[in-house]
Amino acid sequence: MEQQRPEISLADPIEEIRPVEKNHDTTASETIVNDEIPHNWHSHVRRRLAGYMKRFEKQLLEYNIEARGIQRVEEQERHALTWMTYLQVFLLWVSINLAANNITLGMLGPAVYGLSFLDSSLCSIFGAFVGSLAAAWSATWGPISGNRTLVFGRYAMGWWPSKIIVLLNIVQMIGYGLIDCVVGGQILSAVSPNYHMSVAVGIVVVAVITWFIATFGIKFFHYYERYAFLPQVIVVCILYGVSAKKYDLETPSAGDSLTVTGNRLSFFSICLSAAITYAPLAADFFVYYPPATPKVVSFGLTFIGLILSFTMAFVVGIGLASGIATDTAYSDAYNAGAGALIVEGFSPVGGFGKFCSVLVALGLISNTIPPTYSSGIDFQILGRYAEMVPRIVWNTIAVIIYTVCALAGQGHLSEIFTNFLALMGYWVAIWFAILLEERYIFRRQTGYNWAAWDDPSKLPIGLAAFTAFLVGWAGAVICMAQVWYIGPLAKLVGDYGADVCFVLPLCLHRILTFLFRWVTMLASRGRLWSILLSDTSNFGILEGRW
Repeated sequence: MEQQRPEISLADPIEEIRPVEKNHDTTASETIVNDEIPHNWHSHVRRRLAGYMKRFEKQLLEYNIEARGIQRVEEQERHALTWMTYLQVFLLWVSINLAANNITLGMLGPAVYGLSFLDSSLCSIFGAFVGSLAAAWSATWGPISGNRTLVFGRYAMGWWPSKIIVLLNIVQMIGYGLIDCVVGGQILSAVSPNYHMSVAVGIVVVAVITWFIATFGIKFFHYYERYAFLPQVIVVCILYGVSAKKYDLETPSAGDSLTVTGNRLSFFSICLSAAITYAPLAADFFVYYPPATPKVVSFGLTFIGLILSFTMAFVVGIGLASGIATDTAYSDAYNAGAGALIVEGFSPVGGFGKFCSVLVALGLISNTIPPTYSSGIDFQILGRYAEMVPRIVWNTIAVIIYTVCALAGQGHLSEIFTNFLALMGYWVAIWFAILLEERYIFRRQTGYNWAAWDDPSKLPIGLAAFTAFLVGWAGAVICMAQVWYIGPLAKLVGDYGADVCFVLPLCLHRILTFLFRWVTMLASRGRLWSILLSDTSNFGILEGRW
């Protein structure tokens, strides 16, 4: 009779179950300290460090804090599916994404790119649509593999090249934490009488609360996100209702046809970047779901949660920014900060509007928790020593970094958005294309050995993927349109260029990834030289042998 799995209770702490490898005193996280390691200085340091960290992890468990890091969640550790666990997938993404940072991102369409309400809305929604597809696909691999997202990425990028991806993702997550803290600080400052509370105090408030929730781990994180969506939905709907009469729905996009086209492409790319950057962490939150979780369901619920929340946040932000040119109060508020414009949108309801503004600011915590939590995991992927350091330590370091950066960059939010978001989207799109080709071409028949997640000898070298990744970046350089640099191809469109990095470079990159990977596979099998000396009929070895 099949043993029944325990139901998921997202309010309960995770019980750490770690399989024994050698004896009853040695667990998976302690495989580095067994007797087979030579007794040299290097192994002695690792053994002592592992011992200290193990005692620290046990102390964390006593306080119901998740101690698990990047270790794979085995099938016997997964939880049973219930209707609430399915609903949790949808609610998680709505809570994460229906946040003030995405409202301020929508403002960039009219305020920075000079687009009309209609143009901005269409570009933002279509960009979110494409980016959410990638994030939803990535989320399905958590239940299937039991591995964190960038650990799964090792199967395509290899052991060493994947560390570069990890570094880029850490920068990205710290950047999002910075943006959330700045927006939250601006809102809290604008709510205070005569701006008596500084933006810096608001930044610290958001950062401290985020650290507290992320520290307790995935269970507390899921429990918080299950309910955090509700006040956000309510206050955003109120914001629509009280501010819609000041939306400018008539003014056309500024510039000639080529300039408008370029601005549309650039704004589309930024909104796509906002959605696709969830892909490198989407699977992290579902590793405790069983492998039998239907992929269609997890994909669909993730996608619907993302696209609905993006649409609500983007459109209200676009509406607020469209009123800047026609309303003096809106213009003055935006000059004080994007967060202040949100507060001004609530002004028709007086003191209740300030209360709603505080709820919007606190809603940023829901958006800051995921990158904070995942950053602690990604730091561990950087190396064996980093893996020994508990997630809570890395989480704390990440929070300190983005809080300090937010305090330093609080006056440059629009520049951070326009420069940072697009750059992050470039590498994620290239990395995601590599994952797709790995899954649907090269591993179409062989599949994955999930137990090899921490064994470099059983993972690909990653030379082909890394080479293609660099080539993709080279293509991005000539196609990007940023304030500080416009590539030669991007300059061909309009007065300000057009960001076309999600079109031309990716097409070239996918072709080169296939060619590089094919050559490395043939070389590893000793067949490359024979093919080069023979006729084209030998290319038939590719059929059905990936």
